[in-house]
Amino acid sequence: MNTTEAVKTKLDVREFDTKPVGADIKMAVLEAGRLTQSGVNSQHWRFIIVQDPKNLVRLAEDSSSGAWVGRANFAVIICTDPKKGYHLIDAGRAAQDMELTAWDDGVVSGLYTGIKQADMRRDFGIPEELNATIVVGFGFPKRKLLGRKNRRPLSEVAFLEKYGNSIEALHK
Repeated sequence: MNTTEAVKTKLDVREFDTKPVGADIKMAVLEAGRLTQSGVNSQHWRFIIVQDPKNLVRLAEDSSSGAWVGRANFAVIICTDPKKGYHLIDAGRAAQDMELTAWDDGVVSGLYTGIKQADMRRDFGIPEELNATIVVGFGFPKRKLLGRKNRRPLSEVAFLEKYGNSIEALHK
């Protein structure tokens, strides 16, 4: 699938089938994270893949908003250096690249940021100089997805030259 089609059809999913995701897809997801651009090419992110069901449950417990990840096939903890002013953007970029790469193989995903830092640091060996920034859960979809998104029209969210100016002039 091409990138535009992936962006148009990828949905956040938090319900997964029990069908296992192959190691080749997991490696492709990690490789997508590694290849993601980072501020001043610092490559400060680190990725922890979690696939043991007991550790996925622990990952769910170490969250204030990610209980659903305990039912994922695997998850990736994206850790970043909070001293870098762009670390949140870099984590988001890596997550998006990982999610789109997985979606290319029919693997769905969802993410959470409600992280109990001390618990996650303890349970997953995250060093003090890094924060667990985003957790992305992956798996095959539990049910067929329609691929329809409920989004505002472009005319409400995009402007030409100045906030509030219509984008219609782009067509002229």
